[in-house]
Amino acid sequence: MTVPEFKTLRRTYGFDEVAIVPGGLTVNPEQVEVDFKIGDINFSIPFIASAMDAVTNVDTAVAMSKMGGLSVLHLEGIYTRYENPQEILDQIISKPIDEVTSFMQKVYTAEPIKEHLISKRVSEIKAKGGICAVSLMPANAKKLAPVAVEAGADIISVASTVTSARHVSKSSHGLVFEEFVKMIKVPVLVGNCVSYQACLELMRTGVHGVIIGVGPGAACTSREVLGIGVPQITASMDCAAARETYYKETGRYVPIITDGGFKKGGDVCKAICAGADAVMLGSPFAKATEAPGRGYHWGMSHPHPSLPRGTRIKVGTTGSLEQILFGPTSVTDGTQNLVGALKTSMGVCGASNIREMQQVEMVIAPAITTEGKSYQLSKCQ
Repeated sequence: MTVPEFKTLRRTYGFDEVAIVPGGLTVNPEQVEVDFKIGDINFSIPFIASAMDAVTNVDTAVAMSKMGGLSVLHLEGIYTRYENPQEILDQIISKPIDEVTSFMQKVYTAEPIKEHLISKRVSEIKAKGGICAVSLMPANAKKLAPVAVEAGADIISVASTVTSARHVSKSSHGLVFEEFVKMIKVPVLVGNCVSYQACLELMRTGVHGVIIGVGPGAACTSREVLGIGVPQITASMDCAAARETYYKETGRYVPIITDGGFKKGGDVCKAICAGADAVMLGSPFAKATEAPGRGYHWGMSHPHPSLPRGTRIKVGTTGSLEQILFGPTSVTDGTQNLVGALKTSMGVCGASNIREMQQVEMVIAPAITTEGKSYQLSKCQ
């Protein structure tokens, strides 16, 4: 008996299921260019620290800027609710695991977001010479983004678990990205999405970058709670296809930023090969000695008052932000000198820049992390 097909499923791929194919040409890694742009703002490295309270504060935002990358400050977190955010962070870190979620739900709602603290944090980043990128949820973007821009913010990110250009709501007039981009006179990033159509529609609103990824982060449980998401290699490739379609339509290049799921340098290299222009990292940067989470990390959907979608994890402290990005390192697991790993991978693939790396061949390779690694695997047990 032939059963009618209700739905067609396609195979999708994550970082550990693919490999990059080296080519017949190699390039000196020192001559490889890894810069990218958001609007008219140039960055010498394609690394962005995520808008998470355990990852980005004023000091790490400034440090990332000075190293050539970007760090995004969350304007709906601890830093804009409390004058002394480190005191609250320390309490989150010290709570037993069975108490931390309820405690976070309390501290993330007990105090409102304060506009004067938004202005203060932005001004602090700018005064120290940093490029200031800030993140807001769609519901608060129209109200609070102008406050941040007036204080000197260079980039506005509007991000939630899933963001689309078409949103059905009882609100009389919700956030319309075409209007928002015209109102905000700085580059606007929007996320998150994982599909060709959603990404293309967001780009057509005039935004300056799209963030890719739903639920892959180590501290996020959206995939478990909501059952949603697409593995990051497939999500990046589908959204890169949307970018190319939009570029052919308009001649305007809109970068995509693959966000979450990264453990080591090889994952970064694969994301770029899959079409990303830059990567956004949370847990890898939460391991830095400068990180405000002091060896702990949690997702920004964790404190949701009715449906928390995150967990506090202990990532440890492994080295400075500079070591994680540039080395030098004696760590052999690929978690440090991420820029060096990317440049070396591009070099052996004959790619002189990010656009060329996006054209390098990639293969399905489910055994790529285990083939011939019996001694390494036995040491992990």
